[in-house]
Amino acid sequence: MKQAIAIFPESRVPRTRQESVSFSAASAAVSASPGAPGLMPALPGLSGLRGRADAPDLKAWWLGQAGFLFESGDLRILVDPYLSDSLAQKYRGKKYPHTRMSPPPVLPGELFDIDFVLVSHSHSDHLDPGTLPLIAANNPSCRFLVPESCLATALERGIPARMIDAVNAGDRQALGAGGRLSVIPSAHERLEKDVKGHFLHLGYILDLAGVVAYHSGDCVPYPGLAENLAGFGPDLAFLPVNGRDAQRTSNGIVGNFTLEEAVDLVLSLPACFGLGHHFGMFDFNTIDPAEGKRYLASRPEAQGRFALVEPGLMLAFSAQPGLSQLSQAQPGPGAALSGATISGLARAKLDRHPDRG
Repeated sequence: MKQAIAIFPESRVPRTRQESVSFSAASAAVSASPGAPGLMPALPGLSGLRGRADAPDLKAWWLGQAGFLFESGDLRILVDPYLSDSLAQKYRGKKYPHTRMSPPPVLPGELFDIDFVLVSHSHSDHLDPGTLPLIAANNPSCRFLVPESCLATALERGIPARMIDAVNAGDRQALGAGGRLSVIPSAHERLEKDVKGHFLHLGYILDLAGVVAYHSGDCVPYPGLAENLAGFGPDLAFLPVNGRDAQRTSNGIVGNFTLEEAVDLVLSLPACFGLGHHFGMFDFNTIDPAEGKRYLASRPEAQGRFALVEPGLMLAFSAQPGLSQLSQAQPGPGAALSGATISGLARAKLDRHPDRG
């Protein structure tokens, strides 16, 4: 049996490994206490369910846009962090000024103990010249996994060559002592390769302590994607849902999954949960989260299978029964937060991988 478990609100992004350990201990103490103030209620239809995450196998924090911090054991992994205002500086005075809709949850110079940074493609909100050099400077042992197709861009944007591992679709790599990474193509409106045959856009499948998480980078549905993913058996799919349209495309703003397409992909994968992101950063390239939640509520089959990520949350997942204790207790004082959608995932027990516990 496998469980995806609890959500903790008001969780600041841990700057160091030790800060994360301290926060997890405090969260476990809170979740074990009667009433458990601060735990979020579940999705509509699962409002009585809460989770406890005293020993999660995978923790995640949304950094905005497509950026995430993942932790598993001692591993700390960043994916596509955009934590600067480099695009606002680049496009100041232009038609689309790329002004942030909200500040970054952490500054790039505040992150330490980072083991890996995964970059999906060359766009600056994924390969950020205002973020990655600072992370490199403060984390000298970190490895930056960068698409072979944008290696030159990564060097130009300040990542030291000695810290880069160039990757392409089909590659597999160990992440620390127990983690594994697989690389697959992504289609940022279409599948593209450079003149050497390297894909321009990549997605990453992380297997961390038995939790399999797919981060697509920027992507739209393409033939064979669902079948490829099914072979990895993902438990979680982190998908961009800002959509696409002719106006944005004609202005060079390449699009992603619509929310409907992202939900359809997740529902095609047995026992996979979807987490929609890549919104709320730039006003010309986002969705309205309230409208997104109304859409999800209109699809009963998506209940407990898909949610939109929200800032200020720690998502905790376990691959082992018994590490999370789920109950039907009512939410305690202060637990009901506006728009709390993600914690519906806490109710799932996945039977697909009995060999993992």
